[in-house]
Parts: sequence; structure tokens; C-alpha cells
Amino acid sequence: MMPSSLSGSQLVASPHAHAGKTVTGTMLRVELALVPATLFSFWLYGWPSFLVWALTLASCAGFEALCLRLKGHPQPARVLKDHSALLTGWLLALTLPPWAPWWVPVLGGFIAIVIGKQVFGGLGQNVFNPAMVARVALLVSFPLPLTTWVLPGAQASLPAPGLADSLMIFLGAMPIPDAMASASPLGFAKTELSRGVDLLHSLSSGHAPLAAWHGVRVGSLGESAAPLLLAGGLYLIAVRIISWHIPLAVLAGLAIPAAIGHAANPAHYLDAATHLLSGAAILGAFFIATDYVTSPTTPLGKLLFGLGIGLLTWIIRTWGGYPEGMAFAVLFMNALAPMLDRAFKPRILGRQRNGKPLDAPKEA
Repeated sequence: MMPSSLSGSQLVASPHAHAGKTVTGTMLRVELALVPATLFSFWLYGWPSFLVWALTLASCAGFEALCLRLKGHPQPARVLKDHSALLTGWLLALTLPPWAPWWVPVLGGFIAIVIGKQVFGGLGQNVFNPAMVARVALLVSFPLPLTTWVLPGAQASLPAPGLADSLMIFLGAMPIPDAMASASPLGFAKTELSRGVDLLHSLSSGHAPLAAWHGVRVGSLGESAAPLLLAGGLYLIAVRIISWHIPLAVLAGLAIPAAIGHAANPAHYLDAATHLLSGAAILGAFFIATDYVTSPTTPLGKLLFGLGIGLLTWIIRTWGGYPEGMAFAVLFMNALAPMLDRAFKPRILGRQRNGKPLDAPKEA
């Protein structure tokens, strides 16, 4: 029996080294890394984009609090302070159209938190990335509002609407002006190829180049801020919130086949720069695929995980029915993450890879 003289704080299993990192601190660092790209997107798309972002975060936090209350959690407010629900909403918002109607963020928050997270038991127990579960569910169920894009401020002929008009657009009482609507680079390329028009011809007929170093292009809230997302991702690597393995592998898995395909047939395959700067490539590589819960833990497992995401993204973009494939690729590899951990688990200190002690006699 345990000696009665020991206090509750002394009843520990064994000594452990503490790295000083907390869930809340980690989430806040990731949110900080997302701030520049998010503010830049607000500047490009105006008040409607801010409303989409704010309601997505509020919906995720609200559904998190509701689930905790229904589960009888004694301190739901304390759990909400870990910022995990807010970060899920933030990432989901960056994958949505900047001028999406109000019900898209609300329904997305419900799917992400209730179905993608709390059904599995809450933080740390979900199998799939909650933001990507919501993104895929929304895209499959409501393809039209999820693929209705507007020109960013740098390319639009009309100024962004004021707050009053933005509220009307957000509430669905005012349609998006035709002069502001446009197709994303990936959607444009897929549409042209489906019409039998090769990319060399379509891009030379007055359309702007799909690849540009600044990354400003039509697309989701986070798609026009690729360089700032890259800077935020490098910051996370520098402060050791994430490692380099998954981001590098995702980008390599996407860029290498894209470069090979474009070199072989530029009329039917987009170049690597367009793939890397379009869609959720940078956001997915640094902020989504690196989720601690749904990604492998070993270096080799992380590399294979990232390569799989990048390659699947390119395959879906090239031959799939949707222009963007990052969310589908992440969910598919999330399902394989436990198997990668099992197949490439590290050797335990003092033991062989089969679990036997190092000094154990070898079998004949």
C-alpha cells in the first residue's frame, strides 16, 4: 500500500521531463502564425471575409461549449480556453470562399466540432482533422456556394462593399455582383481541359498567368496569402511547434509529379509553381497536415505521410472531379497515420526493434 504520509501531489507514477509547452500555448503560437495571412485576406476581400471568419470561429466555440455542457463537463469554460476549437474554426475559415453566406460557417462549425471532434471523445481523440472533415462535407453537399469565388481587391474592377452591403451579402439578401465573381486558377484549368481547350491555348488568350510570386489570386480566404502562410509556417518550425518533415514532404509530393507532368506535356498539366501557390497547398502543408493528433509521430512516418498527401493532392487536382484535393488527401492519410506509426515505430532504448532486450540470445 502507498504510505499514508504521502500527499496527493506526491502520488505520481514516475519523474518526467517537462518541455514547458502547453496546449493553450501551442494553439496561440499557431494562431499568431496565421494572423498576417488572415489580415491580408481581410484587406483583399473586405468586410464579407471578416464576417465569414468571425462567425466560423464563434460557431466552433459555441458548439464546443454546447457539447461540453451536454456531456456534463464541470468546467466547460476552462476547456474552451485551450483555443483548440478557435483554431479549428480559424483553419476552416481560411478554406472557405471569402464571401460565403452565413449558414456555411455555422454548418461548418457544427460538422467540425460535433462530428469531427466531439463524437470521437474530444481533444486528442479525433481520428480525422476536424476542419478538413467540415470542408469536405460542405464541398460534397453544397458545391455551388463552396466554389463561388470573388476577385481579390488587387484584381477587382469594383471596390469591396461597405459594412452594410457586406451584411446583406453575408445574410444572402444581396447577390454577389457579376463583375466581382471569377474562377479560381485550379477551377479555371480544370474547366478549360474539360472543354477540350489545352492550357497553352487558354492561358495565351488573354487570361492572367496562374502562377505569380506574390500569390494573390482568386480562391479561398487563405489562398491569396500563400507567401504569408509560408512565413507563418517557417515561424512554427523555428519555434519548434512543428518539425520540417511533413511540410517539406507535402510540398515535394505535390511539386515533383507536377514538374514531371508539366515538362512532359505543358498543355495538359499545370506547372509546379501554380500547384504550390494555389488552393490549400501551403496552408495544408504547414498548418493542417502537421496536426499532432492526426499525423504520425516518427520522422520516417511523417515523411511518408506528407509525401502521400502531396501526391494524392496532385492526383485529385489532375484527374479528380474537384479542382482542389488537399482536404481529401489529408483525410485519407489521417486514416493511414496509425498504421504508419505501427510500421515505423522507433526502437525502445535498450531493446531491439522486436521488443526483446539487446542482450537477449539470438534464435537459431
